[in-house]
Amino acid sequence: MKIKITETVLRDAHQSLIATRMTTAQMRPMLSLLDSAGLYALECWGGATFDACLRFLNEDPWERLRTIRSVCKNSKLQMLFRGQNMLGYRHYADDVVEYFVQKSVANGIDIIRIFDALNDIRNLETAIRAAKKEGAHMQAAISYTTGEVFTTEYYCDYAKRLEDTGADSICLKDMAGLLTPFGVAELVKALKETVKVPINLHSHYTSGLASMVMLKGIEAGAQIIDTAMSPLALGASHPATESMVAALAGTEYDTGIDLAKLKPITEYVETLRKTYLDSGLLDPKLLEVDANALIYQVPGGMLSNLISQLKQAGKGDKLPEVLNEVPKVRADCGSPPLVTPTSQIVGTQAVYNVITGERYSMVTKEFRGVCAGEYGKTPLPIDEAFRKKIVGDGKIIDCRPADNLPPELSKLREEAGPWAQQEEDVLSYAQFGQVAVKFFEHRRNVQNGVDGDHVDFKNKVHPV
Repeated sequence: MKIKITETVLRDAHQSLIATRMTTAQMRPMLSLLDSAGLYALECWGGATFDACLRFLNEDPWERLRTIRSVCKNSKLQMLFRGQNMLGYRHYADDVVEYFVQKSVANGIDIIRIFDALNDIRNLETAIRAAKKEGAHMQAAISYTTGEVFTTEYYCDYAKRLEDTGADSICLKDMAGLLTPFGVAELVKALKETVKVPINLHSHYTSGLASMVMLKGIEAGAQIIDTAMSPLALGASHPATESMVAALAGTEYDTGIDLAKLKPITEYVETLRKTYLDSGLLDPKLLEVDANALIYQVPGGMLSNLISQLKQAGKGDKLPEVLNEVPKVRADCGSPPLVTPTSQIVGTQAVYNVITGERYSMVTKEFRGVCAGEYGKTPLPIDEAFRKKIVGDGKIIDCRPADNLPPELSKLREEAGPWAQQEEDVLSYAQFGQVAVKFFEHRRNVQNGVDGDHVDFKNKVHPV
């Protein structure tokens, strides 16, 4: 069985290591090399790339996608999509979700990996229907974590429901590096007995286990694995592409990829790594194995942002305390898997709890929303006394949150009208509001020959 490789260097690798600050200009020199390397897919869009383009890099994320598509004619292009959250940090009305999926496929996306941070399948239904309608490969992702409710039976039941909705493949998304080699073998074997669609393994190297996880998962029947070019692999990122290709070469799982074709890509990405290290954008801590991740369960992208947030606040020495606080906050709010947006929500609340010196003396709007059911049903029920403390007399939502949202696309079109130069701008505005407007104004200034603002992307962080 030939194993397929999904390369993450254009999205998740730099999201995990440098808070998504790789620019399109830095991507361009390697695009044709990646396209001719024999990879199954290039994960290049979605996740935090959209936010980073608009907020920090003064780039149009849609133009980035079109640029990649124009060069990469032979490879499938893949994006990460947060279900009803799309790429933003709240739930959007169904008409906006449908339009975003339509435009993503029209601009070049082949595979849409759709997930929900709470594994609440109700939050995926609209995006799944839209992806199927547009003819994209719809990969439904399971947000993997550990805890009393997260059993093999839990994951198999969820996978079966995802397959029944029309998933073309299932991704086991281990964003915090919590899978163990023998654990994944048992889980993938059970998944293969439950669903007929291919299984894609995604595991970060944070805890040092991911390469072993990939091998044991492959032996158990996984057909696709996510990797990253070695200079931006390991640590909070993924297993190294070159190493996994070499490990499987000459076996029944041979990828068919020639290491010689990867060599020039490796050499180029090494120059980027040196640039990021020299500038301070890449913190060497994020390249290290941290076995404590098995305890505090912080995903790579969340870890890089926590470090940046604390540095910004002049509290870099508080990282160990924050990491200890994260699992406590997570337990308080119903044990959600830590993946965007819940990772940012739980992480930011943990930072507040530590910096203020008093737990929950300051509560973010988003954390209150999780406790109120605004993001969906949490895996475990939230203690009612705690919920009351956080939410107060606020409304508790127990239906699909988007059922409470009226259509909003027409209103967003009207609001974005003064700045929109393309249909896609409405979707940029829908998700990032004034951040998008600031970018639109910068773009207009550049078009009119006025110098745009200097892009200082080194010391900024993703807000929740």
